[in-house]
Amino acid sequence: MKILRNYLLKEFMGPFCLTLGVLSFVMIVVGNLKKIADLVINKGVDIFSVMKLFLLLTPYMITYALPISILVAVLMSLGRLSSDNEIIAIRSSGINLFRLILPLLVLGLILSLGLALFNDRAASYAHYEYRKTLIDIGVKNPTAAFEEGVFINSFQRYVLFIYKVVQKQNKLINVRIYEPQGEDRPTRTIVAKSGEFITVPEKNTVKLKLMDGTSDEPDPNNPTNFYKLNFRTYFMNLDLANAQKSGRIEKKYKEMTIRELSNEVAKLKKEGINPAPLITEIHEKLSLAFSCLIFILMGAPLAIITRRREKSINIGIAILIIVVYYPLLIGCESLGMEGAINPALAIWIPNILFGTVGSILTIKLCVS
Repeated sequence: MKILRNYLLKEFMGPFCLTLGVLSFVMIVVGNLKKIADLVINKGVDIFSVMKLFLLLTPYMITYALPISILVAVLMSLGRLSSDNEIIAIRSSGINLFRLILPLLVLGLILSLGLALFNDRAASYAHYEYRKTLIDIGVKNPTAAFEEGVFINSFQRYVLFIYKVVQKQNKLINVRIYEPQGEDRPTRTIVAKSGEFITVPEKNTVKLKLMDGTSDEPDPNNPTNFYKLNFRTYFMNLDLANAQKSGRIEKKYKEMTIRELSNEVAKLKKEGINPAPLITEIHEKLSLAFSCLIFILMGAPLAIITRRREKSINIGIAILIIVVYYPLLIGCESLGMEGAINPALAIWIPNILFGTVGSILTIKLCVS
């Protein structure tokens, strides 16, 4: 049995490593190729900063790439054994199929536990560092933080709209800056024909120099009203890294560990606020991790039943499972966050459904 176990695991590890490597490369590099080119060529961000950004994306991608790689590897390895009649030979020798699948289930459990810890620590930390790096790039290379033709609300107090960015020169054409004043008060507006950035890295600030435009200035007699001021040159400071000045960037929910999220849940409950989004986030980290075990439980009987050696068929089955599982997960996540379903239960519904189907197929296969 030990020889058979090692043989099965060897058949599994080949397609698993190959799929994980290819899928990770496609998701990280190919999927972001346009963004890489734009940062390096157009916006002048140094290649090392870009490499750091995409290195920090890796843990987040592995959260999804690992379970999918496991599913593909199970379908391909057991599909080949079944198509070559090796499964029939194993059953003829008196070995129950559950004993054959058991090593893969144990491996799936180990990988699920490992991925749960990985999602909690590595992925959360990497997501936080990714955002800190983006802020740092924004300070050193201001044009990297701007896009043409979209509203930019990354700055404290201000919303920007830029019609054109002249790359490699930190030049802006047709700039509109809005400063909301609160309820029942008009928004202050600054319009300029052109502008440019002057960075002050030691202060983590960017000075914006605007040319040829108009600015709304408060009326000294009535601050709720503005009067138009024409200017040839106008300077203003934009704080791209306000959180860095205080030495701390506030974490978003996806960047928190399970312990930190649990503490936030307790605080919100004391304040009488529904913590459903945070509870959903906690269970999402665990649910995504245990999809490794669920995919093995689902894929193993399907691979044996279909008895197809062709890689395209096995990959097609994997895609079918994926396009059902992940949209269902997203839908259940939304229901949990809205409180329509218990958030601790909602995010586990896909695993429960797929695990139940996989268990039924495995039992029928083993007793037949």
